[in-house]
Amino acid sequence: MGILINKLLILFFFLLIGCSSIPSNTANSCLIFDERYLWYKHTKKVEKKWGTPIYIQLAIIKMESDFDWLAKPPRQKIFKVIPFKRPSSSFGYSQAVKGTWEQYKKETGNKLATRARFKDSVDFIGWYTNKSVSILKISKNDPFKQYLAYHEGWGNYKYYKKNKKVIRLAKKVEKQSNIYKKQLINCKKSLNKNKYIIF
Repeated sequence: MGILINKLLILFFFLLIGCSSIPSNTANSCLIFDERYLWYKHTKKVEKKWGTPIYIQLAIIKMESDFDWLAKPPRQKIFKVIPFKRPSSSFGYSQAVKGTWEQYKKETGNKLATRARFKDSVDFIGWYTNKSVSILKISKNDPFKQYLAYHEGWGNYKYYKKNKKVIRLAKKVEKQSNIYKKQLINCKKSLNKNKYIIF
């Protein structure tokens, strides 16, 4: 019985690592979904539920965490040497901060959502971009302005023109979004075919 439990624990560990490891090529949407087919199912569900295109979901995650499920902002340093506190509570694929994540869970009823799970992270992005439409009248198909609102927050969005750094980041998201969009045209038909999933 003990041997069986040990084997099950080892299997669970490898499944967890397999689901959580960073894809080998995060710049190619087709290769990402080739490695993580369930991720395609999750992003497709978000697109249907919230109206946020798959390629924009991916572009935001690429910029925020580069698909690292445990991503955190680097610690600040005292005298450029001594590690200090982190600048924010951002965490996981979406780099959502604690306060906004709690708001998301409360409004959606997704009480068990975690920032380290891809499924929850893309649903959070769908929820956030959907609110950006209603609050700021930003199109869901506009990766540039959607990322500005995502990065700056709904309240600070109106000041983004004063922030050259965030404008540069938003342009990168827009560029990556267009790349993902073109790539998906070539593999979406294949991805939409039913695949056998063992877990």
